[in-house]
Amino acid sequence: MDNNTNNYLADFPALNQRVNDERLAYLDNAATVQRPRQVIQALVNFYDQDNANVHRGVHTLAERATKDYEEARKKVQKFINASSANEIIFTKGCTDGLNLVATTYGEQNIQPGDEIVISIMEHHSNLIPWQQLAKKKGATLKYIELTPDGELDLADAKKKITDMTKIVAVAHASNVLGTVTPLKELATLAHQHGAIVVGDGAQAVPHMPVDVQDLDVDFYAFSGHKMMSPMGIGVLYGKENLLRAMPPYQYGGEMINDVHRDESTWADIPFKFEAGTQNIAGAVGLGAAIDYLNGVGMDRIVQKEQELVNYVLPKLIAIPDVEVYGPQSPAKHTGVIAFNIKGLHPHDVATALDMDGVAVRAGHHCAQPLMEDLGVAATARASFYFYNTKEDADQLINAIKETKEFFNIGTI
Repeated sequence: MDNNTNNYLADFPALNQRVNDERLAYLDNAATVQRPRQVIQALVNFYDQDNANVHRGVHTLAERATKDYEEARKKVQKFINASSANEIIFTKGCTDGLNLVATTYGEQNIQPGDEIVISIMEHHSNLIPWQQLAKKKGATLKYIELTPDGELDLADAKKKITDMTKIVAVAHASNVLGTVTPLKELATLAHQHGAIVVGDGAQAVPHMPVDVQDLDVDFYAFSGHKMMSPMGIGVLYGKENLLRAMPPYQYGGEMINDVHRDESTWADIPFKFEAGTQNIAGAVGLGAAIDYLNGVGMDRIVQKEQELVNYVLPKLIAIPDVEVYGPQSPAKHTGVIAFNIKGLHPHDVATALDMDGVAVRAGHHCAQPLMEDLGVAATARASFYFYNTKEDADQLINAIKETKEFFNIGTI
């Protein structure tokens, strides 16, 4: 990898192409990011040389595959500063990790009358599992509201989190509004009331340094594909004492200690939660992605994305008939920017931008309660990563202006 920012693009084959006869400005990074050739090559190398199942064989390939898999776990541990590799569980993704907590810890600990507190800006992955758990257990689901500028309202959080609260589950960063949640403060507040905290790190881990011990979260889930690994791999971090007390998530091979006709015992953590053949190549790819991110430097990624937001957000806000949702200050914004053009459906906007080579997302972004709160059915969303450039930002701004002109929307 070349540490020169201008040369990151050389590592990403998918970004070096044209779409609709225009240079590609890929701005759908909140949905998934592109993979560098180093991660792609790690997958090729695994399947070429080390392809075998893990923890099951004593032959050379099995031992190499097991070593690769467990080294990836240690890389994740160091990347988020977990205290032990035993606290790192490989999952299918962030959604899988959140469901794991809801259907194990939640089933075990939530009783009728208990409270589960989330925020109104949660992705459905961190909303529906708690909604359904509350319904099943007779618990109350409560929502922390937002301030007028789209930040989580800490004053409201202090009202909503009570001694009846058992779980507080919030996104570390919003996939719509581009706001960062004060997760550490929420953890302190929740723990004062005896509740545990679940963090959704899907939009945070790829974009900023994350230290789960400093945050003092009890669980923290994230997806690999949003941080340049293959799809289908994710991570759930959990404090070791909590994981040991939880029942298994799934049953089958690999997660057992002993099996008899009428009873079974479970393996130690983290293996208790990794039933069956895991996505071994995905874990290897995740390890390679972490190597790449460490090579760039997470502080540098924060700086690069902030430079892009500082550049593009004021330009976007200044366009007549364009409404930007969430904080209007670049200093309070991640690289996720949701917007609408007055009089146009977001899907039409996204289609028009695609004709100019700009890839954005349009829809409710798996956050329908937030859309209802904003008073819209959907938005367009541009989301930046460290490999994006000011040229990408300019292409977005120009494409929006051309779209307005084409549909004769207000002034340009």
